[in-house]
Amino acid sequence: MWVFFSIFIFYLFLFQPQKKLINSAESCVDEALLGLVRASAGLSLLKGHRVVLRSDLENLRGKVALLSGGGSGHEPAHAGYIGAGMLSAAVAGGVFASPPPGSVLAAILSLHNAGASGVLLIVKNYTGDRLNFGLAAEQARNQGVAVDMVIVAEDCAFDQPSKAGRRGLCGTVFIHKLAGALAEEGCSLDQIVSKVTEILKGIGTLGVSLSPCSVPGCLPSFDLPPGDMEVGLYGSVSVDLLPQVASADEVVKTMIDHMTNPSSQSHLPLKSGDSVVVCVNNLGALSCLEMAVVTRSAIICLESRGVVVARMMSGLFMTSLEMAGVSLTLMRADKETLRLIDAKTTAPAWPNLSNVCLSGRSYITEPQTTIKRPQDEKHSEGPLSPVMHKALEKICSALLEKQEELNSLDRASGDGDCGNTHAQAARAIQEWLQGHVVPGCPRQLLSVVAGLVQEKMGGSSGALYSLFLTAAASHVTEGQSNAAAWATAMNAGTEAMKKYGGAAPGDRTMLDALCPAVDELIKLATAPSGGDMAVLQSAVKKAASGAEATRDLKARAGRASYISPNLVSLPDPGAVAVATILKAILEVLEGRK
Repeated sequence: MWVFFSIFIFYLFLFQPQKKLINSAESCVDEALLGLVRASAGLSLLKGHRVVLRSDLENLRGKVALLSGGGSGHEPAHAGYIGAGMLSAAVAGGVFASPPPGSVLAAILSLHNAGASGVLLIVKNYTGDRLNFGLAAEQARNQGVAVDMVIVAEDCAFDQPSKAGRRGLCGTVFIHKLAGALAEEGCSLDQIVSKVTEILKGIGTLGVSLSPCSVPGCLPSFDLPPGDMEVGLYGSVSVDLLPQVASADEVVKTMIDHMTNPSSQSHLPLKSGDSVVVCVNNLGALSCLEMAVVTRSAIICLESRGVVVARMMSGLFMTSLEMAGVSLTLMRADKETLRLIDAKTTAPAWPNLSNVCLSGRSYITEPQTTIKRPQDEKHSEGPLSPVMHKALEKICSALLEKQEELNSLDRASGDGDCGNTHAQAARAIQEWLQGHVVPGCPRQLLSVVAGLVQEKMGGSSGALYSLFLTAAASHVTEGQSNAAAWATAMNAGTEAMKKYGGAAPGDRTMLDALCPAVDELIKLATAPSGGDMAVLQSAVKKAASGAEATRDLKARAGRASYISPNLVSLPDPGAVAVATILKAILEVLEGRK
């Protein structure tokens, strides 16, 4: 019995409603609408209804007003498209529920009473929306209102749509924009209906989802097998399932192939030479990075078919709560359609599109100057070349030997890759040494190593070492490379690290090993003849002691600063690496004596 009870509790936990940042499932729609209008000076809320209106209704006098709406959960649709040049009002239902006809009628009458010459209802092809908007339209006509309705049904999912017809999806937003531009220009209700009805024949939409969404307070709206993607939306029925490992290029090609397949009754006729406006619509939970990748895929796929991408919208336009997925909407566009798309609007959710055709434009800028890499330049050897060559070899071998130890130290306070990043730098230097002579000028050598670690080491460590070496380079030349000059160079490098890195001694970073050593090396400027080696030995000891002491310091910079001090009890790996490098240099110099 306890086994069955445990299983019951497990499944009860597993199928809990998804967490959402709301106050309550019952109030979320009303609070969301209130949040929208409070944040937008151009919007107002019709008291007693879930109706959002333009706050400047007086500007509708003599013009056709546009009304749309539907279930909530698809934000920014539809209220986000209210403004001059788009919708005049929007009616919201509950989450994924059609708005009641009483609220639709109230919105129509508000627009009519504001002096609108007529009211156009833009309705997505769902039974509830058609019924409720249709009923309100009939009631309004009985009260003498000039009202008409356009049904948007541009879904390309099904080869043989049912009697209910194709669904209305994100292509609705295009109709909002086109009809809104025509209304703003003073076109009549009949003219607008005729124009957008014709344009609707050239619009198609298809979506793909990686995960379901869930209505507030409810379980996920549908099940999606792990590792699959659903093509077709929204879980009730789907065109196909794709493996989730499919690339963005493959998914987009599959979508466009299906949308334009002539054997499908709901396909969008599209041929080479056609111009299109494209909408890449985030269904709610895709990252901006993913959206940019999909946008690239869509442009490349369409252009490979000879289709001209005239305009591109990419972002959140008609979502499904937190669904991870994307829909593609294509609209064939002539010059007149593009003119209407480009017309100005104050609607907050409409993007600021460029009016330049995207296909055919130059989108790569060639650099005006070529950045020369110091490691690619030819150098001549000098008296210091042999010892500097040995020092580099020793540093590299020491860091490679310490790779696993540094990784282990870093796992306690960072990403666990400190040893790997230092090893990458060491191998890059070793490879460079095999094909190049070590320049006799220390400044040139430091610049070379700075370039190598910047390019090969990566991360913050690469930037810090490169900063150090770059700042130090100007203080040592072939004619000025005595011990005092090297001390000055190291001090300059350390100051650059502190300036740009934001850390200081005591913050549990590599500076806790480097700064004590540099403070000791400054004594080289006043060291007696023959006393240089003693100063160097003392500096290396200071570095080792500083690195060891970091185990007792609280991290105030770097990734370790985000971790509880109770979990960090080992020396800082960056400080240990610095102590290792200085020790390697000392061993080479001692070997010369």
